[in-house]
Amino acid sequence: MRDLVAGMTYLAKGQRWVGRNRRQWGFGLLPGLITLVGYAAAIIVLAFWADDFVGWATPFADDWASPWLGIFRGTLMALFFGAGLLLSLITFTAVTLLVGQPFYESLSERVDLAEGGSAPESGLPLWRELWISARESLAVLLRVAVWGVLLFALGFVPVIGQTVIPAIGFCVSGFFLAEELTAVALQRRGVRLGERLRLLRSRKLLTLGFGVPLALLFLVPFVAVFVMPGAVAGATMLVRDLLGEGGDDGAGGAERQFSPPPRPFP
Repeated sequence: MRDLVAGMTYLAKGQRWVGRNRRQWGFGLLPGLITLVGYAAAIIVLAFWADDFVGWATPFADDWASPWLGIFRGTLMALFFGAGLLLSLITFTAVTLLVGQPFYESLSERVDLAEGGSAPESGLPLWRELWISARESLAVLLRVAVWGVLLFALGFVPVIGQTVIPAIGFCVSGFFLAEELTAVALQRRGVRLGERLRLLRSRKLLTLGFGVPLALLFLVPFVAVFVMPGAVAGATMLVRDLLGEGGDDGAGGAERQFSPPPRPFP
């Protein structure tokens, strides 16, 4: 329980940090705004073309009598549009982090400098960092997709499908959201995806305490854009303590024995 509460404090610490550094907060808003505009345009296009797409995909129903044709295609349109919205929610953070790699890396470095006086660097060119980030984000999204299919199937189980499974779903979303955000600081330290997942799993409650509240906040439209800079700052503080670089023994001291020696990316 202590770790769960401590994880929540990192989110608050990150928001306070960007609150004290308004320029960094404004700087960190740009990637989210760019991504939001792109997603909004895609959703508008989806809304306009959903009818045509469903009609093209179901030519066998052209001769169906009313009202069955309208009910059938209306249901498919709702499912198609809902799937698009769900996909946008799942991918928004990963795409924003990819678009904002230089922005968030700079913000994370400034947090490191403010907290410890030095900022680790990967030593890789920007194109290489973007490639690694895209590749590992795709690997995370595939893991999320597998969990999503499993939880969707379990959602049909009576009782637990309407109670336990949604709670597990938020925990899974929070864990992988925390992974995506801590990746900004950990990639600069040369920590690979497998090691990052092992590190976060070793302190599950701490990770969930940070990630689950964010997953809930991100359900509110536009909140993700304004919370993201503070979330990156808080994730950097979390990484510092997990790797024994911070001074807060309450949250990170127990993990100081874990941190593996960072290895350069291939």
